[in-house]
Amino acid sequence: MAQTAVEPRHDSRLLDTRDMSDHRFLDLADLLAPGDLVVVNETKVRAARLSGTRRGTGGRIELLILERLGDGRWEALARPARRLRPGVVIEFEDFSATVESEPADGRIEVTIDAADAEEAIASSGSVPLPPYFTGDLADPERYQTIFAATPGSAAAPTAGLHFTDAVLDRLARRNIAVAAVDLHVSLDTFRPMTVTEIDDHEMHSEWCSISAATARDIAKTRDRRGRVVAVGTTVVRTLEAMADGEGGVVAGEGRTDLFLRPGSSFSVADLLVTNFHLPGSTLLVLLSGFMGEGWKAAYEVALRRGFRFLSFGDAMLAERRAS
Repeated sequence: MAQTAVEPRHDSRLLDTRDMSDHRFLDLADLLAPGDLVVVNETKVRAARLSGTRRGTGGRIELLILERLGDGRWEALARPARRLRPGVVIEFEDFSATVESEPADGRIEVTIDAADAEEAIASSGSVPLPPYFTGDLADPERYQTIFAATPGSAAAPTAGLHFTDAVLDRLARRNIAVAAVDLHVSLDTFRPMTVTEIDDHEMHSEWCSISAATARDIAKTRDRRGRVVAVGTTVVRTLEAMADGEGGVVAGEGRTDLFLRPGSSFSVADLLVTNFHLPGSTLLVLLSGFMGEGWKAAYEVALRRGFRFLSFGDAMLAERRAS
């Protein structure tokens, strides 16, 4: 597991699983073709980790804000959660939050007592680095992609962390366009699976959107026989959730509980840029559905050659299995 962040970002390694060749991420454009379209996730990681105290007892409570639910409620992971009940007030530096639901798997619903809840979270919270990352990160912005626009995620779409302006310049010089979608990464993207059978896993929903401009870009790519290159599993999930059945997508926004796995249909993304993931994760299950049994050989090569895994690790380029 990578415990340092490579600088510059594009110096991370990139394994082309089509021929198992080694590259730097800076060379991504050379592995693609003119007319291809690279699709990224433009979500921004919210400063979602809050440290507070329980009113009346002073006990320490940590919240990881997952997402806005509507009606003034927010979903959060609480630690410790077992003694939190509706009506308990958690006090932070400049605001408070009231528990509105019984805890379930560590998750609770809260209302935030602030004129602007998003601003209150941003001013009091910190960016939630992955729990397995024990290294130092001098600049919290290193856990944001260069595409990050609208706050809404509890974790970064990590495949996008390798991109720099230099990578984009090389893509542009080879006539490879870039488009964006938005999926707010929540608990279900990074939560470990706890069932023994993949089909028994319950995938909860996450908010995603595709603009009309991106839908048009994908349609134009199909017209010129280019390929759609998804940067990250969150992009694949968004594209396939809004697939039109003809290789394109329908513009719009909403929630998706799509669980992509072996046997699932993939019709939009032709290639996938992704980091190396943990066993027992929905991310690895998606990869196995996307590229078939070839993922095992790719991981064996990555382990043998010392590729770095997880959020600040290296990346791989995979091709969609034949139908």
